[in-house]
Amino acid sequence: MNQVILLNKRPVGKPVLSDFRFSNESIPTPQVGEILLMTLYVSVDPYLRGRMNDTRSYVPSFELNEPIQSGIIAEVKDSNHPEFKKGDFVSGNLYWKEYQISNGQGINKINASVSELSSYLGVLGMTGLTAYLGLTEVGKPLPGETIAVSGAAGAVGSIVGQIGKIMGCNVVGITGTDEKVELLRSRFSFDDAINYKTTPDLTKAIEKVCPKGVDIYFDNVGGEISDAVLANINKYARLPVCGAISLYNETKTSVGPRIQPIILTKSAIMRGFFVSDFSKKFPEATKQLAGWLKDGKIRYAETIVEGFNNIPQAFLDLFEGKNKGKMIVKTNMQ
Repeated sequence: MNQVILLNKRPVGKPVLSDFRFSNESIPTPQVGEILLMTLYVSVDPYLRGRMNDTRSYVPSFELNEPIQSGIIAEVKDSNHPEFKKGDFVSGNLYWKEYQISNGQGINKINASVSELSSYLGVLGMTGLTAYLGLTEVGKPLPGETIAVSGAAGAVGSIVGQIGKIMGCNVVGITGTDEKVELLRSRFSFDDAINYKTTPDLTKAIEKVCPKGVDIYFDNVGGEISDAVLANINKYARLPVCGAISLYNETKTSVGPRIQPIILTKSAIMRGFFVSDFSKKFPEATKQLAGWLKDGKIRYAETIVEGFNNIPQAFLDLFEGKNKGKMIVKTNMQ
């Protein structure tokens, strides 16, 4: 049988396992112009939480009792499509199904000889593109500037920091454990890092590790962490807003410092973005990331969870900060 994961209920606050439901269906047979895909790796990402709400947004909400979608690496198991053959590996935004049919639209072949398959969900996929294009197109770093990154040990943040170092910047990361602080310093070459959970005064701590102030704040979390960084920004600071994971499960509107006076007096630019905003630059960005990866200039971390059945739990673990780098589920169907 073919396992499928459906949205069972719309989460209220932090999602729980009962918000998901497993179902079984037959393994389909591809018709003319179709391919049968077997899921190998599944990306679980914080932004999926927003799609579980019944609200208008930049992408459609997931429907109740329908399969959830995310980035997936799959193998072509059968093909009636002229452009795909059995054994090809592909990536795309696909359903949480063990097997599924595709007409080939919206999926791309990937080369397993270039890098590990899972990396096409991370550093060579949307994660890497988000880090690179968010930093270069919105942050516009200059050599000698200081970049602060929240969610710094996560999939996007860890790559942002390394790109910042390549571009000659001083990079400081904000994360949630001492282990991740060490990871940022040793593996990802951040100049410094802060454990916000054990820091009594985060504003002062940022001031200490960023004595020249913050020129670029790459924001992945929002909330009180961002309040502390904003108190330390420089004149003409740029603030790419990539995510707000600290607020995704809030059931009431969060009330914090009013940021307009800070933005005004610092002549700062705050811009939210989606990686799709820069889709025309995907080819050149992917080429650059692949080059840096091949040359050893950027490294990546993955938290691999084993088993298709564990996809919902892996998603929940994102909100507990249990991932280092990209959170990926390996289905073990190879």
